[in-house]
Amino acid sequence: MEYTCSNGYIVVTCDLDFSAILAATHEMKPSVVQIRDSVIHAEHAAELISFAMHRNSDNLRKGAILSIDARNIRTRLLPI
Repeated sequence: MEYTCSNGYIVVTCDLDFSAILAATHEMKPSVVQIRDSVIHAEHAAELISFAMHRNSDNLRKGAILSIDARNIRTRLLPI
C-alpha cells in the first residue's frame, strides 16, 4: 500500500483485503479497482477495467474504490 501511494499507482485486484485495509485506516489513497465477479473472462475484464477507470478517472485521482462486476460499476470515494 505504501509503495503504491508513493508512486501514484492504483491497485487492481480480485481481493477484498485492500478495501478492508482502507476502511480500517481511513486513508485517502491508494485507489483500488476490485473485480467482484469470478465469471468475467480475461479479455472482457481488461475492456471493462479500462472503460471503468476511464469513466471514473477523476474519482480515482482523488482516491476511490471502484467495484466492478458483470452488471455494475460502483464508485465509493475515500475515506470510507
